[in-house]
Amino acid sequence: MNDIVQLRLANQKLRKSAFHNPEEMVKWFCAIQAQDYLGALWSIGQRMQTASESIIEKAITDRKIVRTWPMRGTLHFVSPEDVRWMQKLLTPRIIAKSKSLYREQGLDSKTLDKGKKIIEKALQDNGKLTRPQIYQVLEAKKIAVTEQRGIHIIGYAAQEGLICLGPREGKQHTFVLLDEWVPESKQLTVDESLAALASRYFDGHGPATMQDFSWWSGLNLTEVKKSIAMIEKELIKIVVDDQEYWMKPVDTIPKAKSLQLSLLSWFDEYIIGYKDRSAAFDPSTQKFIEKPKNGIYTPVVLINGKIAGNWKRTFVKNEVRVDVEQFRKFDQKETKAVNDVIKKYKAFLNSEKEE
Repeated sequence: MNDIVQLRLANQKLRKSAFHNPEEMVKWFCAIQAQDYLGALWSIGQRMQTASESIIEKAITDRKIVRTWPMRGTLHFVSPEDVRWMQKLLTPRIIAKSKSLYREQGLDSKTLDKGKKIIEKALQDNGKLTRPQIYQVLEAKKIAVTEQRGIHIIGYAAQEGLICLGPREGKQHTFVLLDEWVPESKQLTVDESLAALASRYFDGHGPATMQDFSWWSGLNLTEVKKSIAMIEKELIKIVVDDQEYWMKPVDTIPKAKSLQLSLLSWFDEYIIGYKDRSAAFDPSTQKFIEKPKNGIYTPVVLINGKIAGNWKRTFVKNEVRVDVEQFRKFDQKETKAVNDVIKKYKAFLNSEKEE
């Protein structure tokens, strides 16, 4: 299992990265979960050689990376060239699965399509709108946005390929028409899409199981087996504890460093990218991970590929405070490494203010 951890750290670019810009990083992963916007910026930034929030947000403004709902009904960063074939392959099944949620909110297909048309006309007239502004437009046309109705309508419009998120205006995120924001992107057949998705997943997430890929992508196991079969010549299979893992070939298995430490954000791909996350667990800290207030979805301190603590950021005026909860006592080297990464994180945030 240690080989699995070391290979994942390498392929996830947490050990060392050759990437200089956000678009390279996002393309490598194919999709980076991004409903926690600030956390997702750091997930990209810490995997680059040098980065800042402002550099990554400029990549968004320059349309080099796109934030939208391409899979699992969740916001992700994706490459502009990938957004359409991914949505064509993956979002129809999410919309179908969401019908019960729509019914709970009193949203039938007629209302969803009417909301979609209203949003389209408003964005044609205004170029970009914030969520509150879209809600105002919908309410003015007698479509209620109470409870979760508004965000379901927006998500539906995005999954249908109408809209995506644009740049921030202050602290507010804006929405834009996808066809205006990204005029052109790849169009792939179903088989080409399955092969591309598998190839890119095992680039950035391997070694991983079929079940891991199914969880991450939303494909069923029949589709997963088909997609792996189409790129099998690109992959190698390794077996650990009777479990099959797939990955792209490497010259050598990376050796464990004496100390590798990362502050992972909410929903980081190192955790969320797998159905089975046990490779990131240390038996000595399992009881802390299982606490409801911690769990696997909170920001975690990763030491040598294992979850060793939680961390929390608090913004006070122009300062950021980072507090760390240790699941075990850190030694002197680990404590120094944590402090060094915290400094790096603060520099990542503050560089925007200095420009």
